[in-house]
Amino acid sequence: MTIDSTRLANEPALPTRRGNSRSLYSWFLGALLGAILTVILLGALVWFSTGLGLFHLISDLRGGRTQINVDQPTVVHQIQQLQRLETVNYTMDKIISGEHANAYLPKFLAGDRLLLVVHGEVVAGINLAGLQPGDVLIQGQKVSIHLPAAEVFGTRIDNARTRVYSRDTGLFSSPDPNLESEVREEAERQLRQAALQDGILKIAADNARNTISGMLKGFGFLEVDTR
Repeated sequence: MTIDSTRLANEPALPTRRGNSRSLYSWFLGALLGAILTVILLGALVWFSTGLGLFHLISDLRGGRTQINVDQPTVVHQIQQLQRLETVNYTMDKIISGEHANAYLPKFLAGDRLLLVVHGEVVAGINLAGLQPGDVLIQGQKVSIHLPAAEVFGTRIDNARTRVYSRDTGLFSSPDPNLESEVREEAERQLRQAALQDGILKIAADNARNTISGMLKGFGFLEVDTR
């Protein structure tokens, strides 16, 4: 038997196994890259959502009330450091008169009369330096404080805004050097009296309670009782 070699040479070549291996490798590489991208995308989404949750958590913590654990000795010490808490400044303009007269001669001969335009101020508040531990009671987030009574700390004449309005001296007398000092003393007394009549002590006590309450609520107490 003879074989026709020419006919075999003209037949189309069959696909080889090497070409199939390259196609399989390309498909596997594409699948691997797709899986990697999918994992990266999912990780990014998880990280982003976690980051938003953490951000909201931090925001909630920042927006909430700050709680500070303070004990009774700490509260007493912080209030005592305020010492003389000046809570009201009362100012007033007033005309004060004063005169020296002679028991035997009329004023136009031996008198001395002074009119003083006075600008002064009266300062009041409470003195917290003497606050005692027994004056502060803490029950959870409530604190009760027995505050000292309000008092007038001082009365002062503003020399820059105080002036002599008029002075009349008799024909046979000279100005008394002590008269202006006496009028100033009387002005301080009248300023203090006017401030007390206008309720300066009540205003000082109310302002002190508001100041102390604000400070203690800043420490984290939800309820402050000042008496």
